[in-house]
Amino acid sequence: MTITTEDRNTTGTARADRTGVSGLVARHPLVAFAALALGLSWAAWVPYILSPHGLGVWDLHFPELLGTAQFTGVLPGALLGPLGGAFIVTALADGRPGLRRWVGRLWRWRVSWYWYALALVGVPALIVATGLPFAGGQVQAPSMLALVALVPGLVVQLFTTGLSEEPGWRDFALPRLQERFGPLGAAAVLGPLWALWHMPLYLSDWGGWPNAHWTEPLVFAVFTITFNVVMTWVFNRTGESLPVALLLHVGVNNTISTLWADMYPGMTAGTMMHGLAIVSTVAAAVLLVATRGRLGYPGALHGSRTAGRLVGSNDGTR
Repeated sequence: MTITTEDRNTTGTARADRTGVSGLVARHPLVAFAALALGLSWAAWVPYILSPHGLGVWDLHFPELLGTAQFTGVLPGALLGPLGGAFIVTALADGRPGLRRWVGRLWRWRVSWYWYALALVGVPALIVATGLPFAGGQVQAPSMLALVALVPGLVVQLFTTGLSEEPGWRDFALPRLQERFGPLGAAAVLGPLWALWHMPLYLSDWGGWPNAHWTEPLVFAVFTITFNVVMTWVFNRTGESLPVALLLHVGVNNTISTLWADMYPGMTAGTMMHGLAIVSTVAAAVLLVATRGRLGYPGALHGSRTAGRLVGSNDGTR
């Protein structure tokens, strides 16, 4: 089974003679995206962080959905940032052709079945197993309620976390970064940016405020930066399939939120994150060594981009 990818030289179509805001954005799309992704999200999160859900200096209560106020307090900012920033920059820099390419990756679902198995079964199973050495002997089988909630939880995560983040980080930023800096350089830029984007949320109940230890944001950053390496490899190996990237991302989140507390009742969020960071760091190191830093990126092997090349099931073994 094969899928067709566009010429990677067409990810940006900036013209030097353009003026005004659109010209500035077209000449510096990555800087513009980073500024919008962080700025729009952080500005939208200020009320939530100042509310009783965070620092408690503003008596503003957000309505709860499914037992949490994060859908109304955090999700709007997430949608505005990576998703909104990618849309704005793509529209200004590349126009309709760029928007078609950007949206097109969302429909690249025709990849080999084992990538879906990895995202939906393999990685979640590894996440669950990660907790065993840190559980202190307090391990129990997941309840029927937790098992039943797995699929609905995955769907909710897919249309909230997944669609708010991945069209920005992986769909917009990663191809451009890899064209400019190669896979290693792209990972070195995107991972810290992805981690930094989350940091203000540690001043709210999203990050366990006020009970979270000060080291937890740092450990989370390590996990995010190293897991970004895994995401980059999967994105490249699947011919830039956004559906697989979405499922990989939300599969981790859904496993943690649905199964972790149920199976490891005595484990704190901080201990959990230490375990995830260790496993993610090992996985990233293995991939970097096994692929010699290429992370499945065709341009890293061939030194050029070939228009209309076909990416098959076994492509990207590099």
